[in-house]
Amino acid sequence: MNGIASAPSVRGAFRTVRANGLDFEVLTAGDGDRLALCLHGFPEHAVSWRYQIPLLVALGYRVWAPNQRGYGRTARPAKVGDYGIAHLVEDVAALIDASGAKSVTILAHDWGAAVAWVFAMRRVRPLAGLVIMNVPHPAIFARALRTSWRQRARSWYMAFFQIPRLPEWMLGYDHAAAIGRMFRRTSVHPERFGEDVIRLYRDQASMPGALTAMLNWYRAAPKGFVTQRKLGFPVIDVPTLMLWGEEDVALGKETTFGTDRYVADLRLHYLPGVSHWVQQDAPERVNELLLEFLGG
Repeated sequence: MNGIASAPSVRGAFRTVRANGLDFEVLTAGDGDRLALCLHGFPEHAVSWRYQIPLLVALGYRVWAPNQRGYGRTARPAKVGDYGIAHLVEDVAALIDASGAKSVTILAHDWGAAVAWVFAMRRVRPLAGLVIMNVPHPAIFARALRTSWRQRARSWYMAFFQIPRLPEWMLGYDHAAAIGRMFRRTSVHPERFGEDVIRLYRDQASMPGALTAMLNWYRAAPKGFVTQRKLGFPVIDVPTLMLWGEEDVALGKETTFGTDRYVADLRLHYLPGVSHWVQQDAPERVNELLLEFLGG
């Protein structure tokens, strides 16, 4: 795959990892038997973890930040069904297996966090820790969509993304200029998103088939959620840190209320004056909380 600029200055190196029958582009740093697996969201990239990677390495972790299926130079399966939650969870399991790590902690944001919630509740592989950033537990999000008109209004884009082709055209126009505006206009600290980072996000979205693959995560979601609801939502017993930027334009703070019903060992921190892009928008505060959780 071509057409994407070189990554911004970030600690680590990219390598290709074969997992679950696909080639994943993975940003790697550090070494050892303890893996920190960092899962990005929409419309991000592995470099969204650029501020956390040095801390994780300093704490003794081997860091893998994969570009998930459809992103960056990772493989892009063609069908909507290829992006169902079961496949995304299998990707995580296969990456963990490929790493050979003896201990795994998942750090996840946005769509990556949605996958991480399901991975943890289904106990697909043992986890030492779980860090969730600005995505609610699926049971609570479902409740919010049923009971809160405010959250339904915030989630309008999820319905829009179900439309064929039009979202791709709107987001992809002018070399994905809308993607750059999304980060700049919805972050509290746009200066955290340098021109090199914005260019990479736009380049990625402009690659052939990329936006369709990225949007297919949303298009496959309704069917996947029905399946998860039928399976139920068992309590997660993994020590879990949940970080929530309160200036999230897409997800209300109320979608975090009651998370402790589904997570036995939960530490929830609200970050006022921080956007949905929490680990990029407020890296110092996020890293302090990570150090407290992972280092202590």
